[in-house]
Amino acid sequence: MRVMILTQVLPYPPDSGPKVKTWNVIKYLSRKHEITLVSFTRGNQASEIAHLQQVCARVETTPITRKLSLDAGALVHSLLNGKPWLIVRDNRREMHRMVKALAIETQTDIIHADQLNMGQYAISSNGIHTLLDAHNALWQLYQRLADTFRTGPKRWLYQREWRLLKSYEGNICRRFDAITVVSEEDRLALSEAMKMDCPATIIPITVDMDDFPTIRRQPNANHILSIGTMFWQPNVEGILWFLREVYPIIREQKPNVEFDIIGARPPKEITDYANTGVGIHVHGYLPDPLPIQQQAGVMVVPLHAGSGMRVKILNAMSQALPIVTTPIGCEGIAVEDRKHLLIAESPAQFAQDVVYLLDHPDEANGLGQTGQQLIRDQYDYRKALDPLDRIYSGLCNPPERIQR
Repeated sequence: MRVMILTQVLPYPPDSGPKVKTWNVIKYLSRKHEITLVSFTRGNQASEIAHLQQVCARVETTPITRKLSLDAGALVHSLLNGKPWLIVRDNRREMHRMVKALAIETQTDIIHADQLNMGQYAISSNGIHTLLDAHNALWQLYQRLADTFRTGPKRWLYQREWRLLKSYEGNICRRFDAITVVSEEDRLALSEAMKMDCPATIIPITVDMDDFPTIRRQPNANHILSIGTMFWQPNVEGILWFLREVYPIIREQKPNVEFDIIGARPPKEITDYANTGVGIHVHGYLPDPLPIQQQAGVMVVPLHAGSGMRVKILNAMSQALPIVTTPIGCEGIAVEDRKHLLIAESPAQFAQDVVYLLDHPDEANGLGQTGQQLIRDQYDYRKALDPLDRIYSGLCNPPERIQR
């Protein structure tokens, strides 16, 4: 089939959760289908495009600029027209025109919109089958994020945004021929937004275990590790909670412990902790984090806002890293507490679990191994994405109506 995939960012290199998910989908689909990738770009991404052209039949892009003045303008438009700021921010005439023209030129069978932001471009092409690949229930993510802020303008804006997203997400989902979600929790959240049972197929986020081999950690590995983009607000809020509420408890019991924070564009409120003299290292983006991962006694994912699945946990489990996270952090992943990782909610319990794994390396290794086996059994892209073929076939070859 001829499939057009619409992405908000180029899905290569797979150095963030959304890009990992989309990259594995493209690799899987390209084995059987002719893929035209249509994406926004930021700056000179010629090398990334060249790599994607090795997998896709065609790659077409249009630039998008992000700056404070444009974001502020999008907010004004959102306040005036009642549409979610996220959708207004990414609405570009050039992309609408490109999708419509390419759909005709390539005789596209299916438009596969990757994430809610790109859905607006798929539904504008009439007569072509459409699929919305929902990485998460975005309205729920923003609702949870709003709850992390104190009363004030920022909280009000996030509360307004999640309510607008809920209405928009429910309406646009009804306009797609097919929907995929990554978890039952997200399907239920979209059902609430749609005010009906969401007929979505659950296909989890997957990993390519060849891309994330087992990490051979040092025998005396005693660092705490966090990996995640530091311009994504839920990650920032989670790390700040850990630094303020959890890390001091750990330091009381283990004065020599060190904490490595890896992730692009960390804000000043996090980088300032590197100057406190308590073993905190803020590394920013690292092309190769392996030397630091090898020192990790435990990886922490202290999230309190989110939706969908956390790719960072899937990646870490595929590498056999022991993990401590929150209930929201591992939401949507078929893990069992104390079998595949440790789940803690309060600061005291989170700190206790981290200290326990640092003090018991054999049990930490055991958690890592059982977690890795779970990924191998259920989340490798080569088999977990098989339902996509059935969805595509059902869209383009619907069963014949029974003659009465």
